[in-house]
Amino acid sequence: MQTLSSQQRVEAVLAAAGIPLDIRTFPDGTRTALEAATAIGCSVGEIAKSIVLRAVESGRLVVVVVSGRNRVDMEKVADLLDQSVIRADAEFVRRHTGFAIGGVAPVGHLEAPLLLLDRDLLHYRQVWAAAGTSDSVFRISPAQLQQLLACPVVDIKQE
Repeated sequence: MQTLSSQQRVEAVLAAAGIPLDIRTFPDGTRTALEAATAIGCSVGEIAKSIVLRAVESGRLVVVVVSGRNRVDMEKVADLLDQSVIRADAEFVRRHTGFAIGGVAPVGHLEAPLLLLDRDLLHYRQVWAAAGTSDSVFRISPAQLQQLLACPVVDIKQE
């Protein structure tokens, strides 16, 4: 059986959930929230960036989907998960998600992550998330994203 590419994994999850595919590619890249917002023509807050962490005690993959305007408060995440977390290095990200940093999607990971969704994303009519590559994004409503991720919606932004 042929292995799916990073973007194909994202497409498969969206299709299985009945979410219309609206994936766009930007040759100049969408690695950062600012790059993505500039390419799309939206606010940085409308970018749903996937921050990959590693739970220290369990070694579990943790993905926090956060508004592009926010920084993740690591202490809040640790309190929510009842264990310490650290930022994952590139090798951990690739091995556990199947994505490279700058293209980590909120869905389609190789390993099921512990997921958290930033409540600030719910303030927007639509948001844009990485589609598995550093130059592709997909559009989704916050309600669809919340339903797709089936995870807690929390306040995890750094004040």
